[in-house]
Amino acid sequence: MALIANGGKLIRDLEKSGSLGFYVPLEGGFEGRYQRRLRAAGYVTVHMSAKGLGDLGSYLTGVHGIRPPHLGKKDIRVYFAPPVINYHLENLPTHAKGLVLWLIEGHILSRQEVEFLTLLPTLEPRVKIVVERGGDRVCRWQPLQETLIPA
Repeated sequence: MALIANGGKLIRDLEKSGSLGFYVPLEGGFEGRYQRRLRAAGYVTVHMSAKGLGDLGSYLTGVHGIRPPHLGKKDIRVYFAPPVINYHLENLPTHAKGLVLWLIEGHILSRQEVEFLTLLPTLEPRVKIVVERGGDRVCRWQPLQETLIPA
């Protein structure tokens, strides 16, 4: 990797494929530079962990219920939260190119969840997806659909 990465290739690949599988060195730091380049290119980034998301379709694009633990002392309540992606799309600045959903710890996602994430940019063209799929010795990425192909 170059000493100062300008992120141009990442932005072009992300705009072309819509979703990328990202592999970064485990000591970290590289992904922050690329997120900064995406923001400088006009994208709004939302950084989330893939752990605990549950049903991705409901959590990202639909109104979903949240039930906090009642601990046996109160009645069970359900609070409804707005969809994450739709909420951020409604509040995008007028000059923004789109929204980039950056998911860390993406190695725990199932095959169906990754397939949904590859389909999401075709349903909403303003949304781009980057999923950190694992570690590597150098920072690299590939279309998210290609990460599903067994080695």
